[in-house]
Amino acid sequence: MSNLVERIAESMSSLGVRRAYGEPVTIGGAELIPVALVYFGFGGGKGESEGSEGGDDKQPAGSGEGGGGGGASIPIGAYVTGFDGPTFKPNPIALLIVSIPVLWVGGHSFARVIRALKK
Repeated sequence: MSNLVERIAESMSSLGVRRAYGEPVTIGGAELIPVALVYFGFGGGKGESEGSEGGDDKQPAGSGEGGGGGGASIPIGAYVTGFDGPTFKPNPIALLIVSIPVLWVGGHSFARVIRALKK
């Protein structure tokens, strides 16, 4: 199991800031640096079972190991070079997705404030 953990740790050196900021790309004379929200998680386990003696529900003796992981990269925008230097341009779809919960909470809070002021 420790071998598996060591292999996963070695592969993690490629994740992090290098994945959040992409390689610069030149489009139409402007240089773009893509920016993404990157997250990942991993887990592992090891189990051993000793068979129970007697009865019909006898468990077979055995052992096992397992692991898994996953992650995602969500594009949130890009830095675009211009006359004034680099400027962050957000991804409109990501901005909309992030703003929905904020607007929902703000709307409910505003409604409660109005309701409290009426009393």
